[in-house]
Amino acid sequence: MEQLVAVIAKALVDHPEDVKVRTVEKESLVVYELSVHPDDVGKIIGKQGRIAKALRTVVTSAAVKLDKRVTVDIQS
Repeated sequence: MEQLVAVIAKALVDHPEDVKVRTVEKESLVVYELSVHPDDVGKIIGKQGRIAKALRTVVTSAAVKLDKRVTVDIQS
């Protein structure tokens, strides 16, 4: 799942070498912390958060088999 988030994020940004994904697991929640270059935060979030919402939707759909809640947290 980390690779999925990284591949999508690298395709959207100008500095793909600065894309990092870290997994934080809690009881019934998995959080993927996406870290990007400060100049690329707007490209990951998109207008009115549309790209961020789409990224979260893709990750949530791919994680149906995990039986855990999954979310993506975007950081600069």
